[in-house]
Amino acid sequence: MFSYRHAFHAGNHADVLKHLVLIATLRHLMLKPPAITLVDTHAGAGLYRLDGDFADKGGEAEHGVVRLFAAQRPASGPAPASTPLLDDYLDLVAGFNPSGSLRVYPGSPFVIQQLMRHESRDRLKLFELHPTDGKTLSANIAQLDAGRAVVVKREDGFEGLKPLLPPPADAKGSRRALVLIDPSYELKSDYAKVSACIQDALKRFATGTYVVWYPVIPRTEAHDLPRKLRGHAQRAGRPWLHATLAAGHPPLAPDERPGLTASGMFVINPPHTLSAALAETLPLLVKVLGRGRGQGHTLESGEG
Repeated sequence: MFSYRHAFHAGNHADVLKHLVLIATLRHLMLKPPAITLVDTHAGAGLYRLDGDFADKGGEAEHGVVRLFAAQRPASGPAPASTPLLDDYLDLVAGFNPSGSLRVYPGSPFVIQQLMRHESRDRLKLFELHPTDGKTLSANIAQLDAGRAVVVKREDGFEGLKPLLPPPADAKGSRRALVLIDPSYELKSDYAKVSACIQDALKRFATGTYVVWYPVIPRTEAHDLPRKLRGHAQRAGRPWLHATLAAGHPPLAPDERPGLTASGMFVINPPHTLSAALAETLPLLVKVLGRGRGQGHTLESGEG
């Protein structure tokens, strides 16, 4: 159950997609002043070394954020075409690497924390069951000295989310929440748990923004998940957005496996600006991160 470690995959193309969607969604939600309850159900360690043993063994960042920085922030010559969303993402990651060398990659907890508004009293709840990653996450968050604004819990995020919805109302009665759900899917049962979690969350708080990451792999459960999420959104009468990014893979040896080549993001109650931001950014990501056979992207959305 605890064999998965995100440190092997930090900064890969799936992280790039996940964090671009997360940043774009948060930026829009935070244009309005009322506080937001922010939840990451599977938070991981929070921060990852790109020059450590885990990253060296996986090497996935080299084909993700490292390649993206090399292409979009060249050491010399003119900068290539970019988009506001991509620049925002690269600026945020660069902020964790003041030396200019990419050594640290922020996981979702730190992406969210960087965008939180103290004046609005935003609150972040982080769940992580893995004993090692949970301990590391607690230590990383402690360095922020964020007090009650950021809370780490060694609990099952699927269950821990339930008492947080609906979120508390502010002085004017406003209730707002963003929930990121991104388990490892190491266990096949995670797909059913994600679907059930979204179904339950929409019953508890239909107007929350729910962001789900999943791997695009040749497994029936992975293929069915976005269809099930779309069904939950439609039955609840809520808008949705579904985006995928496929980096593809170069020619492989007969005994070689491509690893994860594509992933998807499903957002319920997405900002109205998200579709346009992704429509101009996804083709650029494919151009930079595409590695051969199977590369591409999809983007679709619908009303409830």
